[in-house]
Amino acid sequence: MQLIPCPWCGDREEAEFHYGGQAHVAYPDDPHGLSDAQWAQFVFFRDNPKGPFAERWMHAAGCRRWFNAVRDTATHDLLAVYRTGQQPPQSIAPSTGQDQAQVATA
Repeated sequence: MQLIPCPWCGDREEAEFHYGGQAHVAYPDDPHGLSDAQWAQFVFFRDNPKGPFAERWMHAAGCRRWFNAVRDTATHDLLAVYRTGQQPPQSIAPSTGQDQAQVATA
């Protein structure tokens, strides 16, 4: 069993958490102005890197708060955990979905 460090509760077993997808994906400024293809791009297409990747997690069986984590997709090691609204540590360069937000609003 892997331990995940909740920013508020500390280390807990992974069974207490729910995965929430890629972190830092900006919601479109004008969702009603998107074409069907642009909306599908926003909803269904996400980065899939090998290496550090910024993800959203929720501590469902604990404080029920959302937070972000940088996880290495090749090894499943958690490299950093940080609260929602904060940026990942500068020493780690994960995929943050910035290109995804540009595609959805283009």
